[in-house]
Amino acid sequence: MRALLSTVFRKELRDHLRDRRSVMSALGFTLMGPIIFGVMFTVMASWFSKDKPLELPVVGRAHAPSLIAFLERSGATLTEPPADYEARIQAGKLDAVLIIPEDYGKDFEAGRTASVHLVMDNSRNQARSTIHRVEQLLNAYSGMLGSQRLLARGVAPELAAPVKVEEVDLSTPERLAANLLTIIPIFLVLAAFSGGMNVAIDAMAGERERGSLESLLLNPVQREALVAGKWLATVVFACAAATVCLMGFMAVMHRVPLQDLGVKVRLDAATVLGLWAAVLPLALMASSAQMLLSTFARSFKEAQTYMQLLTFLPTLPGMVLVLSPVQSKTWMFAVPVLGQEMLVQELMRGESMGALPFLLGLVSCGTLALVFLACTARLLGDERIIFGRS
Repeated sequence: MRALLSTVFRKELRDHLRDRRSVMSALGFTLMGPIIFGVMFTVMASWFSKDKPLELPVVGRAHAPSLIAFLERSGATLTEPPADYEARIQAGKLDAVLIIPEDYGKDFEAGRTASVHLVMDNSRNQARSTIHRVEQLLNAYSGMLGSQRLLARGVAPELAAPVKVEEVDLSTPERLAANLLTIIPIFLVLAAFSGGMNVAIDAMAGERERGSLESLLLNPVQREALVAGKWLATVVFACAAATVCLMGFMAVMHRVPLQDLGVKVRLDAATVLGLWAAVLPLALMASSAQMLLSTFARSFKEAQTYMQLLTFLPTLPGMVLVLSPVQSKTWMFAVPVLGQEMLVQELMRGESMGALPFLLGLVSCGTLALVFLACTARLLGDERIIFGRS
């Protein structure tokens, strides 16, 4: 049995390594996650970069010289807005325009609240950084004037704020980063599912369609060893895809200016090794499930349809965690896919994880893998599976 398993494993590994187009396609799909991550967060970092100069078109600068002087002292570059500034804001060519009405000076001198208008399109993500910075400056100017008016009347400014809230944030930069980088666990899980998909399809449905599986099973071979050999080859490709995806994310996170988004990611050797160990057990279960579904399929195309549905399922727990984060509990780490995604998130948060979550994930995925492999071997004893190719 051991000799047959080794022979089948080497044969499948050699055949699929020769198919360079299939290998490159799998690696290309695996690297889509790091590429999307790099492009998306690079663009976001450019929006929120603190070093980006603040340019603010202002209408009616002569009506509020003290406000204009405050904005310029704060580093804002004030310009004249174009006549069609509203259309330009809606078109995304301008972020915001500050309008100072003619009666601003009268209200200001009378001690009344003087209004200014900030014209913006808050639906544009790229403009939100500029809008937030302008609002901060205007609030700072308003607070300064309010304090000066109270002092001029002999009133301590502290009386206007009887309660002051001081936030004590216990979150670490790594925890804040994990909340923002929730896309990474989803892509790592998808890599474990997609890496060996073509190998599993060709090893079962492909050979069944070509008739080679029928010829092989007519010989006195142990079906368990045959299935195990093909499964091991699939696992190798799945593990390689997960590893390439993880390394891709590590390389991208070192190059993307995440610090401009206030994100700090700790990527020491222990964390990277933990992420790798968290995802790999999923390759055992995913490969066996793909082989089981491929055994049911009569053709390569039919198996691809089944795989598309199977690959969609791992995204559901990830989306649930993104939209509605839950407090991790020990039993959750024993749930395949969910446990791996939660474990990756906890590691990225900088949490100290013991061996139990890793062991639970390995046992649950390994158990399901054995069940799926046993079902696959049993199906190969069914004449409808062996001889049914149409």
